[in-house]
Amino acid sequence: MTGATRAIALDGPSGSGKSTVARRVARTLGWRYVDTGATYRAVTLAALRSGVALDDAAAVVEVARGSRIAQVTDPDASATTLDGTDVSEALRGADVTASVSAVSAVPEVRRLLVALQRELAGTGGAVVEGRDIAAVVLPDARVKVYLDASPEERARRRAADADAGVALPSGGTALQEAVAADLARRDALDSGRATSPLAVAPGAVVLDSSAMDADAVVERVLELARQAGLVDGAAR
Repeated sequence: MTGATRAIALDGPSGSGKSTVARRVARTLGWRYVDTGATYRAVTLAALRSGVALDDAAAVVEVARGSRIAQVTDPDASATTLDGTDVSEALRGADVTASVSAVSAVPEVRRLLVALQRELAGTGGAVVEGRDIAAVVLPDARVKVYLDASPEERARRRAADADAGVALPSGGTALQEAVAADLARRDALDSGRATSPLAVAPGAVVLDSSAMDADAVVERVLELARQAGLVDGAAR
C-alpha cells in the first residue's frame, strides 16, 4: 500500500482547471484538499531565498531537507507554510513560477515531497491534485482523473487569472501569447523530465474541459467517485 485508496487523484497541466475542481469536489465530499504543486513551490521559494544555484541538485536537496513545509487541507481555507510562515501568496510569484519545474525535476526532492504528500492525504478521504498523483503519489487511489484542455483555452484561463504568477505584459493579445509561451515551456519541462513526468496514468479517466464549465467537470468527478463506491449517491 503506497497511499490512501479513499482518494481522488487529479492530474493535469497548468490551466486545465485542477485547483478549482479539486477544491470544489473536496468541499462537496467534506474531504481534505491537497495541492501538491504548492509543496514543490515551497521548496523552490526556500531555494531562491537561500541563494543556492538551482542547477546544483545537491544544494537544492539540502534546502528541501532543511525546510519545514506544511499545508492546511481545508478546501475553504487552504494554505501552505514554510518554516511556520504562511507563504501561500509568495508561492505564486513570477520567480517561483519560472523556477519550480527545474526544482521539481530533482529526483530526491520528489522523493522527499511524495512522502509529505501521502501524509497530507491521510486515509480519511482526500482530493489530491498535481502532475504525478495517480502514477506515483497515490497509485492505489480508486478514482484517477487526468484533466486537460486545449492550449488556447488553458492560456485564456491563465491570462484571466490574477494569480498566474508569471512576469507578463499587461492586457490584450500580448498577455495571452506570453501566457501560452510560458505554459508551453512548463509543459515541455514537466513532460520531459526523467523522474515522474507529467503523463496520463494507467487507469485514469481523461477529461477534456475545453468546452466544459467547472460545474460539469465537478459533477463528472463526483459521478466517478460514486461509481467507484467512494461516496453514496447523495453527494452533489
